[in-house]
Amino acid sequence: MKVTDHIKNAKGETLFSFEIIPPVKGRSIQELYNNIDPLMEFKPPFIDVTTSREEFVYIDRDGLLDKKLTRMRPGTLGICASITHKYNVDTVPHVLCGGFTREETEYLLVDCHYLGIDNVMALRGDAMKEEKYFAPTSGGHKYASDLVGQIQELNKGNYLHEVIETDNCADFCIGVAGYPEKHMEAPSLKSDLKRLKQKVELGADYVVTQMFFDNQKFFEFVDEARKIGIDVPIIPGIKPIAVKRHLQLLPQVFRVDIPEDLIEAVESCKNNKEVRQIGVEWCIQQSKELKDAGVPVLHYYSMGKSDNIKAIAKAVF
Repeated sequence: MKVTDHIKNAKGETLFSFEIIPPVKGRSIQELYNNIDPLMEFKPPFIDVTTSREEFVYIDRDGLLDKKLTRMRPGTLGICASITHKYNVDTVPHVLCGGFTREETEYLLVDCHYLGIDNVMALRGDAMKEEKYFAPTSGGHKYASDLVGQIQELNKGNYLHEVIETDNCADFCIGVAGYPEKHMEAPSLKSDLKRLKQKVELGADYVVTQMFFDNQKFFEFVDEARKIGIDVPIIPGIKPIAVKRHLQLLPQVFRVDIPEDLIEAVESCKNNKEVRQIGVEWCIQQSKELKDAGVPVLHYYSMGKSDNIKAIAKAVF
């Protein structure tokens, strides 16, 4: 079922969903199940599964370093199929511009269609670790809006190199990212919202936001989006702070602000166990306020761990 249909069927009730990361290759999928199991009592209608782009590794060959491209977390589509089979829940694979050609994207989408996957999250993706700025893959898309366009064309039966007349066209529900504090590369929030509107006009069906820690920024973001005609569901993405290092890491990587009250509370903690509890308490209050405001879904970035997400969900749902 499509994410938008889950939202419609909820009839105003706020749904619970979360996002997981595929295990590093060589690790057991059971580790992933162990973190999903405790969250299934909250009946998530869908689970997002991230996609990792390629990265360079250096292999020592008789004293010479050989530089090779690899993916440390392959298998997004396999993980989606496994989760659907095990839990009977819809999955949302992330589809990236970075690291994929248009042809590879088409193959991935065709496989999603074969597996009965109804939803995809269309993202540009990050720059490679060795790159200061994002550079599109040769033969790939530069912007998420281009990726949305390709998915919508495939929904119409328009493949890259042929048009296929069929009664079994794909009909993907397309999610895209929104940034309450603007994308790090955008010159302003206003220009970033224009980009978001373009993605919606090209066929995006719903928006999931980047993490934020100040609900007021989310509410203002939604208000501004509605003013310029973005009328699709906007889902807040939430992440609880879990370790003291997050005070530096999250603003650096995701360009998000952390409220002073939260900073002070985390800095006063003696250890990361206390930090984790502060993160849970802050996220519970944040979630309750968002739920009271009638958001369609509360979407949690679990990062492969579930104990803190479970504690939050127990208090909110």
